[in-house]
Amino acid sequence: MRYFKITAVLFFLVANHVVAQEKLTKEERLEWFQDAKLGVFIHWGYYGVKGIGESWSMYHKRISYDDYMSQGKEFTAKNYDPDAWAKLFKKIGARYAVLTTKHHDGVALWDTKFSHLNVVEKTPAKRDLVGPYVDALREEGLKVGLYYSLIDWSHPDYDVVFPRPDTRKNYPQKNQNQLSPWQRFLRFNDGQLKELSTRYNPDLYWFDGDWEKSSEQWRAESLKDSLLAWNPKVIVNSRLKTYGDYSTPEQGVPVVRPEGAWEFCMTINDNWGYFPSDTNYKPVSQIIRTFVEVIATGGNLLLNIGPKPDGSIAEEQLVRLEALGEWVNKHESAIFSSKAGLPYGHFYGPTLLSKDDTKIYLALFDNPKNYISLKGIQNKVKSIKVVGSGQELSFERNGGAEWNNIPGILRIEIPKEKNLDAYVTLIEVELEDALVLYRGHGNAVELNK
Repeated sequence: MRYFKITAVLFFLVANHVVAQEKLTKEERLEWFQDAKLGVFIHWGYYGVKGIGESWSMYHKRISYDDYMSQGKEFTAKNYDPDAWAKLFKKIGARYAVLTTKHHDGVALWDTKFSHLNVVEKTPAKRDLVGPYVDALREEGLKVGLYYSLIDWSHPDYDVVFPRPDTRKNYPQKNQNQLSPWQRFLRFNDGQLKELSTRYNPDLYWFDGDWEKSSEQWRAESLKDSLLAWNPKVIVNSRLKTYGDYSTPEQGVPVVRPEGAWEFCMTINDNWGYFPSDTNYKPVSQIIRTFVEVIATGGNLLLNIGPKPDGSIAEEQLVRLEALGEWVNKHESAIFSSKAGLPYGHFYGPTLLSKDDTKIYLALFDNPKNYISLKGIQNKVKSIKVVGSGQELSFERNGGAEWNNIPGILRIEIPKEKNLDAYVTLIEVELEDALVLYRGHGNAVELNK
């Protein structure tokens, strides 16, 4: 008996030691994310059948619950090719993707045992759509993100503001009568998230809907602990109240640089899901400029697409993804070896810095006139060239008071017209040593050399 007790204690100590070894800091978990730069958001669900607002069309009573759910009859996924998706994402330079495994409507894209409201049981697709996506991304070396709505507007224990029929038949809840409705709902959410975590082991969770309840109601702290127990490396967006790892502004590019790790998610037209009547697609120039603005301030761009109900991607979306990818691949050396750029005031446009601070990348949104100006650089410059073409640019510095540590303006030659990119031109300024900036207010030069 004593032998068994000793063995049990040793097992417990070893297990705890292993867990302690696996526990990573937030910074360690976020390391890949902060180098990622580009991700693809995928809103795929029933709402693409009629081209209506994803889930929100029910909320705003633009469609009845029954009519919304009847769209499942035409959600076929017959042309779903996750391998082609993953190859496309890798081709354009994306480092991760995020798929809507379940939106607010409660429809799961995998064969969950906690709800009959899933594409396996309710649609002609009749198969798990999450697993093939996960496998395809991993095959291409991409990080796997899973979107999961904390709210479920189909669940009988979740209150809604629109008319909804009795949905209890879709949510088997055996032996739970002793629990309150909210306890039953939390158990349901935990069950689905454990399924996703243990089956697919995602690198990232993209939560949504947390605004409807408090952190205490969601038991956000406990949920975060569970997610990390299932996968110690997983990262979580900010929509788990205060327990997220990075912030997620959407649709409007932040004017002031956000603090910490962040990601900007943006639609490619005006809607998240497939919406064929929405032809207000963003031009390629806007998408590329937005990407540059975001990475220049230390964030990632999560660019959204909405596949059709058959799983194919609309041509208008493909064209924009391909164009972004061409630009990213042309400027890869500057994009993926860099971090957020110079503070405001040194250059009139976005900038990037190499990780070792020896290179500055200047982004030209428009064709420059006369010369390119860079201010407040204390270092000697080794060389300046156009990224992508390699054209060497001449430069000179004048003004300032070097002996008083006040640098002059660096005037840089304008690239040849053929080397100016159609969307955004990047100029690489290589320094002789790590960047030193002049951030003074300017003073009288009391002693001339």
